[in-house]
Amino acid sequence: MASRPDTDDYLNLFLNDIPLMDVRAPVEFAKGSFPCAENAPLMNDEERHRVGICYKEKGQDEAIKLGHQLVSGDIKAQRIEAWNRFIARHPEGFLFCFRGGLRSRLTQQWIKDAGIDYPLVKGGYKALRRFLIDSLDQLIANGDYRILSGRTGTGKTRVLLDLPNPVDLEGLANHRGSSFGRQVTPQPSQIDFENRVAVAMLKAHHLTGGSIYLEDESRLIGRCALPESLRARMAESPLMILEQPMEERVAIIRADYVEAMLQDYLSRDGEEAGWLNFRDYLLSALDRIRRRLGGERYQQLRDLMTQALDQQQATGALDGHHAWIESLLNDYYDPMYDYQLSQKQGRILVRGNPETIRDYARNHHKFLK
Repeated sequence: MASRPDTDDYLNLFLNDIPLMDVRAPVEFAKGSFPCAENAPLMNDEERHRVGICYKEKGQDEAIKLGHQLVSGDIKAQRIEAWNRFIARHPEGFLFCFRGGLRSRLTQQWIKDAGIDYPLVKGGYKALRRFLIDSLDQLIANGDYRILSGRTGTGKTRVLLDLPNPVDLEGLANHRGSSFGRQVTPQPSQIDFENRVAVAMLKAHHLTGGSIYLEDESRLIGRCALPESLRARMAESPLMILEQPMEERVAIIRADYVEAMLQDYLSRDGEEAGWLNFRDYLLSALDRIRRRLGGERYQQLRDLMTQALDQQQATGALDGHHAWIESLLNDYYDPMYDYQLSQKQGRILVRGNPETIRDYARNHHKFLK
C-alpha cells in the first residue's frame, strides 16, 4: 500500500464518505461519532478508565507506561488484527482519536510496525466535530430553505425525497416525528444526530446546491433535538403545503405504520414475538397521547385499535384499522395542524397534491452557487 499523508481536509472526508477508524474507547464512540466511522479502539472502557486515573495521579509518563502494560501480548495482537481488517476493507480511509495525539500516533505506529502505512486525521474527533458545528452554523445562517408541510398522513417524506435538494431530518433521526414515529432500530445519540444533519447539509450545499428542502418538524424528532438555530430558520422559511384526500391519508398511515412496521418487527423478532411487539408498539403509541386525547376519546380509539389488531391476527384483514386511523386524524391531528398552520399563512408558496408540489419545486428551485 502506497503511503498517504495525514489529513486536515475535513470537508473532503465528509463529502466523499471516506471511511474513518475511530480508535477511541467504546464509551466515547457511543456518545457520538461520525456517519462513516467505525469503532476499533486502542483501549477498551476499563483500560481507558484505569489509564485516566493513573494520568491524574502520576502524570503522563506513568499513564503511558500503564497503557502499554494493559495493551500488550495477545490483547495488542487482537487490536492490531482488528485495525488490519478495517484497513483491508477501507484502504482509502483514515484513523482518528480524540485530539489526533497520542492514541492516534500509537495506533499508527503499531500498524506501521505490522507493515502498513495508514494516515490519521489531524486534530482528531475534536477538530472534526468543531468543523461540523461551525459549518452547520454557517449553512443555517446563509442557506435558503423551503419547508414541506401538510397534515399527518399526506406522505410528506415520500414527496420530500422527490424534491430537488432534500435533507430528510426524520431519516437522520431514525424516527417519524410523532407518537407513532419510533422505528424498530434505535435512534442515534444527540451528537450523532447533529453530526448527521451537518454532513447532510454540507452535501446538499456542495454537491447539489441551491435551496434546501426540509420537512416541517417540531423541536424534537423522537428524542433527537433539532439545533435551535435551524429550528428558528425553519420557522421563518416559506412553506409548501402538501394536501391529500382523507382516503389516501388513511391508506398511507396504514401502509407505513401498520403493514411496514409489522414486517419490520417480524423480520427482527420472528413471527410470535414480532406480532406481540408490533401490537405493543401501536397500543403504546396511543397510550402516550392519552392525556391529550381525553379519557373518553382515548378509550374509544383504543377499543377500535384493539378490535382491528384482533381481526388482523385472526384473519390477516387490515380494513379494521381504517376506523381508528380516520378518527385519530379527524379528531386529534388535524385540529392541531390547522391551528399551527393558521399562524403561518403569510409564508405559503404553494399548496396542492404531490404532483403540484413536485412541479412547483422543480420550476422554482433557486440555485445559489
